[in-house]
Amino acid sequence: MGKDECKMTFSAFVHDKTGKKIVRVSFEREGNGTVDRAEGIVPGGTIQSHQGFSDEELKRLSDYLVNNEQDILARAKAISNPMRWMS
Repeated sequence: MGKDECKMTFSAFVHDKTGKKIVRVSFEREGNGTVDRAEGIVPGGTIQSHQGFSDEELKRLSDYLVNNEQDILARAKAISNPMRWMS
């Protein structure tokens, strides 16, 4: 992964403290011997924790989550159904 490359991973659907279905999304970037991390949720695009990203970068990550929410939710749905894993 190059210095400006950011890797995104996401969970299957999980439930938050209120029982609402959410998807947890993690962003990771390596550079100068450190790893920058940010974790957010969809729906909503809220960044819940972060390390190493600037405020501007965090805003862009949040905007990315909001703008790509439907795609992320669809992909999470596909991995949330274990019966699909067997076909």
